[in-house]
Amino acid sequence: MTATWLVQRTGNARFPFRVAIEQDGRVLFAVRAKAAWPGAGTQVFCLRERDLDAAELLEEIERVPVAHLTRLGRKLSVTLDRAQRKRCEFLILEKPRRDGGTYEQVFFRTEAAVRAHKTSKYAELSARAAADMRIVIDSAERYPWSFPDAEASRRKLPVGDYALIHDERPFAIVERKTLDNLLGDFSQLKGLHQQLAELAAWPHAALVIEAQYADFGNPAKIGQWPAAHLLRVMGELPALFPNVQCIFAGNRKLANVWAQRWFAAVHAALRQPRLPQVAEAAARYDAPSGGGLDARIRHAILHELPDGFEIALLRKRFPDAQPERIKRIVDQLRNEGRLRAEGKGRGTRWWRGADFSAS
Repeated sequence: MTATWLVQRTGNARFPFRVAIEQDGRVLFAVRAKAAWPGAGTQVFCLRERDLDAAELLEEIERVPVAHLTRLGRKLSVTLDRAQRKRCEFLILEKPRRDGGTYEQVFFRTEAAVRAHKTSKYAELSARAAADMRIVIDSAERYPWSFPDAEASRRKLPVGDYALIHDERPFAIVERKTLDNLLGDFSQLKGLHQQLAELAAWPHAALVIEAQYADFGNPAKIGQWPAAHLLRVMGELPALFPNVQCIFAGNRKLANVWAQRWFAAVHAALRQPRLPQVAEAAARYDAPSGGGLDARIRHAILHELPDGFEIALLRKRFPDAQPERIKRIVDQLRNEGRLRAEGKGRGTRWWRGADFSAS
């Protein structure tokens, strides 16, 4: 079931709006806010709702499907299923009290507000290696990379060549490949697939290649291998193993730098406070299949509705979609040659083109 973004007027002068995210009868997250949608360059202070008084009079002013909800560190990131004013986030901070303990601050800001704030030198996670970062180098590595700002040790790893250790076990793993290594693995491609499948089972995994992508199409570097075959295989790897990042670092030095910065960023994310207010809301969210509302309407038109359907049937299937939205999607499909109309007015019937199944 799709989650819903709900905005209501409260009647409270200080916090005149209630903004809530609900799904399947549950409130995933709710705040009392000073604005229903902050303007560019602004963010509004909110109070997180603890309990909703059933006797409180609330006036609904907006109800929108939620396309995506996720946790980004201390932020709850929300994408609404509409064409404009669709991205926002709630930043939740815990501040220390002078007399001990902490108190909570919640800030509501939109994409326009974030973009208006100059953040050219800001990174979400500190990429500086911390003194307590532990890296294990596989004992089979003959000429290993160096990690001068971390505690590095050597032992046999279950998979991969380098690992960031968290709670005494590998948490982020890098499989290092030179161009020659990878070309050799292509001779036994099924074995490489098994290796990457094992790598993909870990929380964070990366295949870091000490070569450029263009090298796999360069006859001077690939010998007797057909370039078309190599490029096809390189395209298949991230499709077969989407949980393994595939990094073309260019050379050994840059591959080492990338791995060091990546390990530092993962380590910083682990050290970042995991506020339950954010983590619990994201964990309770059940992402719908089939993409956003536009994608579901489009799929229904092309693959589910009977040929020669009327718009009324489409509106019945998607009661939450505004008529203008349905008309826009139907017009797009007609302009693409996927739909044709017969008749006029309410009795218009829509027929699929011969090539609709290719979508």
